[in-house]
Amino acid sequence: MEYSPPLFPKLLFLLLIIIAAVLHHSTARPLPLSAATSYPKEALPTKSGYLTVNSTSGSAIYYTYYEAQNPHKNTSKISQTPILIWLQGGPGCSSMLANLYELGPWIVNQNLSLEPNPGPWNNIFGLLFLDNPIGTGFSIAASPQEIPRNQNDVAKHLYIAIKEFIALDESFKTRPIYITGESYAGKYIPAIGYHILKENQLLPRGKRVNLGGVAIGNGLTDPGVQVATHGLNAYNLGLINEKQKAILEELQFEAVGFVKSGNWSEATNARTNVLNALTNMTGLATLYDFRRLIPYQDDLVATFLNNVEVKRALGVNELLVFEVCSDVVGDALKDDVMKSVRYMVEFLVKKSVKVLLYQGQCDLRDGVVSTLAWVKKMKWEGIEQFLMAERKVWRVDGKLAGYVQRWESLSHAVVMNAGHLVPTDQGVFIINNK
Repeated sequence: MEYSPPLFPKLLFLLLIIIAAVLHHSTARPLPLSAATSYPKEALPTKSGYLTVNSTSGSAIYYTYYEAQNPHKNTSKISQTPILIWLQGGPGCSSMLANLYELGPWIVNQNLSLEPNPGPWNNIFGLLFLDNPIGTGFSIAASPQEIPRNQNDVAKHLYIAIKEFIALDESFKTRPIYITGESYAGKYIPAIGYHILKENQLLPRGKRVNLGGVAIGNGLTDPGVQVATHGLNAYNLGLINEKQKAILEELQFEAVGFVKSGNWSEATNARTNVLNALTNMTGLATLYDFRRLIPYQDDLVATFLNNVEVKRALGVNELLVFEVCSDVVGDALKDDVMKSVRYMVEFLVKKSVKVLLYQGQCDLRDGVVSTLAWVKKMKWEGIEQFLMAERKVWRVDGKLAGYVQRWESLSHAVVMNAGHLVPTDQGVFIINNK
């Protein structure tokens, strides 16, 4: 059976926005940028700046916000238009990567020029990018010691930042909040969702964060389970032979062993060994998308954002060196990498928060097989019904786009012809809900 999106279901529609389909063409020309020119006004965020998470030290999360350009026809007021919050992975990678390379309204091209994104996610929703955690991208960590070391502390900072952002505009207080992102954000997203629900229990309705749902793209959520899937997955794709699969499975077994013993640093190192071995065996340019002849070119974003004029336009310190991914933040969270947050996803689903898990079909790091491996282990009364639910074919303009499976508050989607960065590979997809 083919899948056709129903007419504006309150929550699933808002989550499937990221992968649903209608090509939105743009005819605007690129805007050249050089050191001698300012950031084009039409490309500037609606709001940008810093959200302080520690008023004593000054540590703060950098944000860029783009208001919805064409709010959905079923949303009569901007005060009812949902806000999507995007969190990048890493750990330690900047959401400016997603902003300028994946799903923001303007993207950087090969000429280091800005051009309109044909599939911006702020077309019908408000879109907020957060450089999380502190020390990432343009965010400020007063000291390395203040960078979070675990998901609870990450969530505390995010919660403060989100509350501070909502306070910036009266209309933000009533708007549904949907939290999404990819990769290592497969841990950030459940963590902040979990934290919001816990805080909401202690607050009167008028002061709660209006959490509508979460969507995790190609996420690392239950690493101890996911790391054990690489060998078989690659073998079934014809990328390695049985001997190589056996070698990978030995490395995977070692990684799982470290997880079970709570040796978190060594577990992270062991996972890295698995991924490096798989890369060497296959000869692929990148595990993020086995079709690619060259890796994703995120260095374009770093070069662009280190332009002094760009920094000045975005309101950041001109002396700050922008890195797509921070080694300092990565090191701070090294012991967190292999820890599972599956229980947080289970908590959200049990509380009827809509959860969407989506993956690009061609991702070998955090793809379909690795996600379904941990989903099968979920402790949730609806898991058997979910696993038995019909997997529906999803077509766009008569062409195969992917597959969707859903039961109650949990949805899973596979996006065809996409890798780890789904919005980059299939970013022109937005819902046509006629």
